[in-house]
Parts: sequence; structure tokens; C-alpha cells
Amino acid sequence: MFVEEFCTQLEDSFTFSRQQGSDFAKQIAGDFNPLHDIDNKRFCVPGDLLFSLSLARFGISKSMAFDYQGMVSGETELQFNESTDNISVKDQKDKSYMSVAREGEICTEPVFVEGLIRSYVAFSGETFPHIIVALMKQEGMMVNAARPMVIYDNMKLSFNSFTSSAPEVVLKGSKFDVNGKRGMVTMEFDLRAEGESIGSGEKQIIMSGLRPYQQEGVNLLVEIYDKARDAYFKNLKQ
Repeated sequence: MFVEEFCTQLEDSFTFSRQQGSDFAKQIAGDFNPLHDIDNKRFCVPGDLLFSLSLARFGISKSMAFDYQGMVSGETELQFNESTDNISVKDQKDKSYMSVAREGEICTEPVFVEGLIRSYVAFSGETFPHIIVALMKQEGMMVNAARPMVIYDNMKLSFNSFTSSAPEVVLKGSKFDVNGKRGMVTMEFDLRAEGESIGSGEKQIIMSGLRPYQQEGVNLLVEIYDKARDAYFKNLKQ
């Protein structure tokens, strides 16, 4: 599956280069979070890449809960550990970066699996600025425009049924719970196929270093994001 292009397989482990992680974020997810820039000292591999690779390798279960436990830096050697009801991603020192609790029937139909990966990752990539900016304004709090810290926390999927066609992820609602300088954004979504609802899901991300909302600062944040996106695609065409 296409997602395998964004990792390097070793004998019984795999790695992500900074370039692979950055390309996945930008080309597949449309995500220009500076944490995924190859020259960022705090670079981390997108959580959506771990999610996508786990689905490509092990299929989609009727119920899945993804818990992100650490930021993966470039070139970290990782392994998948699979049991009947769990999948985990760990490094050579047994540190866990993602754990997936799963239950029920498993779908490995390529059209369905790739369709969910592409639709979910595209949906996830639209979190900023489409969803987060409105939530920050509503709650009167924002991230540091100079050093935004926005990271994955967890995600859940629940299916009533699988289909032979590609599913679509559709936003149902979102909220922003603020606790001091930290906040949790929760997005609920429907999983649809052939015009019918086949399940639901939820994504949560943590934002830290919060401060009082300033429109000028938010405008700068969006401007930096848009410039990074435009510059990236301009370079691809050259």
C-alpha cells in the first residue's frame, strides 16, 4: 500500500526519515505543522503516519482506540508488537510510542483500508487552521504563534459495518477545553460510505503554552502556515 513508501523496512523493524515523515504530513495530510519540518529541532513523525501504517499492516477492526504516548523523532528504529486485542509501536529500548486497543471483526479489503487512511488523514490535516482557529477565538485562548505546540493525544474508531467502497470521514462537532496553559481539542466525526453512516470516531489533540487570544497573533500564525504550504508546493513544481 502507498503508505509503505513513507517508511524504511529493516529486517524486523522500521524507521522513518525526517524527509519521509515531512513528506507524508505535507503531501498526504496537507499538514504544515512546523513540528514536521525536517529542519525543526523538535521534529516529530506525524501521528497519522503511525496510524496509517498500522492499518495498512493489520487491517481495520470494528472498534479501535489509538493512544499516542511519545513523539517519534527521525530515524528512530521501531517495531510493531501485535496480540489479539492490541498493537503497539515500540523502540529498541521498549519505549512505547503508540498503543492500539482493538476488538471485533477485522477488514483488510484494500479499497476500504486505503480509503479510510486517505480520508481520515486529509480530515486530520484540516484541523489547523480550519477548526482550531475558530475554537481558540471562541474560548479566548491561543497557542504561542512563534512556537506552536500542537500534538496528537488519542483517537477512536467504531464501525457498525464494513463496505466494499471507500469510506468518508465527516466532521460532526468540535470543542476546546482549556485548563490553564494547556487545552484539549476534541473532534467528533461520522464514518460514511455509499451515502450511509457506517460508524463514528473521535480525535483529541493537546495544545500547550496557551495565552490570551490576540487576533494579531492568530493572523501571524495563519500567515506563517500559509506561506510554508505555498512555498512547499512551489518547490515541488520546480
